Amino acid sequence: MSDYLAPSMAKDHPNLPVVKEEGCYYYGADGKTYLDFTSGIAVANTGHRHPKVVQAIKDGADSLMHGPSGVIMYDSILKLAERLQGIMPENLDCFFFANSGTEAIEGAMKLAKYVTKRPYVISFTGCFHGRSLGALGVSTSKSKYRKFLQPNGLTYQIPYADVAGCPEGESVADYCVNELEKDFERLFDHQVTPEEVACVILEPVLGEGGYLIPPKEWLQKVREICDRHGMLLIFDEVQTGFGRTGDWFAAQTFDVTPDIMAIAKGIASGMPLSATVASKELMSQWPMGTHGTTFGGNPIACSAALATLDVIEEEKLLANSREMGAYALEKLALIKEKHHVIGDVRGVGLMIGIEIVDPQTGAPDGNGMMRILDLALEKGVLFYLCGKHQEVIRMIPPLIIEKEQIDEGLRIFEEAVMEYEQEKKVVPVG
Repeated sequence: MSDYLAPSMAKDHPNLPVVKEEGCYYYGADGKTYLDFTSGIAVANTGHRHPKVVQAIKDGADSLMHGPSGVIMYDSILKLAERLQGIMPENLDCFFFANSGTEAIEGAMKLAKYVTKRPYVISFTGCFHGRSLGALGVSTSKSKYRKFLQPNGLTYQIPYADVAGCPEGESVADYCVNELEKDFERLFDHQVTPEEVACVILEPVLGEGGYLIPPKEWLQKVREICDRHGMLLIFDEVQTGFGRTGDWFAAQTFDVTPDIMAIAKGIASGMPLSATVASKELMSQWPMGTHGTTFGGNPIACSAALATLDVIEEEKLLANSREMGAYALEKLALIKEKHHVIGDVRGVGLMIGIEIVDPQTGAPDGNGMMRILDLALEKGVLFYLCGKHQEVIRMIPPLIIEKEQIDEGLRIFEEAVMEYEQEKKVVPVG
């Protein structure tokens, strides 16, 4: 590691030195090829260095390198806004482009507060929305992210859908919806009135917090409660967007349309780009000067995004996400049956979480998860982690993934699990 890189930037897992990326693979400085089941943390949905995206970047650079939007105006940002409104949920048709997911979240909350003239925000325990001070105020996936950085007190948290806590024999959807109504009622009775709340923000699928998938009815109830009290609903689709859940956005997967959406990651296949998205009606109430950007909507990044949309459509990657995700879950269910250290396996599209547990107690096992990640990497497959205790393996391959690559990756994953079990002297199932 370079002495000149901050440890907080250079010491993430696994700090793998690479020299090239292509399709579903990284090529290591050690001469080895690594199958990538991370997509650069849900960014390379079209695969690494897709030829059409690379060509769009080269062509874009022939015209414009930088475009402070508003000072000048250019084709790629106008075309991208037009293309995006065609794939967004209904009425989300106006865009403020920025560079990162965190910036899109900041924009979403600023818009909500400005339009409603209300000061408070409600978020959900376990959600992650970014690392700037504003985004940290609504991020509670891990306390370490907020340590010594506690943001202002203008936010309130209530529990995310507790699918695992549903009593046996009870409907998961009914249980989660009933608990949600109680949580909002307690909050409004004891801490803040709904008339003071500008917005409710959530991840439609919990990402860094553990890849938890709520019932559709739970998200629909959040929508209903927001409408009842005039609170705007923000979806953080930074990780779930652009085909990750099998649709363009999780809002479509769960049939719930927010008032404001934050999108990023997969939007431009690795180029820095994001957007805060809302209706023209909301955006028109946010006048010039109340928000701004120097680099947001960079013309080359917008060109890469246009090519990304082309690839997703032409190569039918939404359907592939659904099909390959279902195939991977089927294979993982069979693997789970043979190994005590694998807890819950859950997923939607190609957003899959694999829980690692203590085989004796069933408790989350972050140390075991890290060992399995390391063993899989030694054998040539790169996974990533998430969860409150870092007990969940994220399986988020590029949406171009094929069955043979899933077979290879999961074969190696099971080999890593078996080797870990041997180290721990875990008795095999049966």
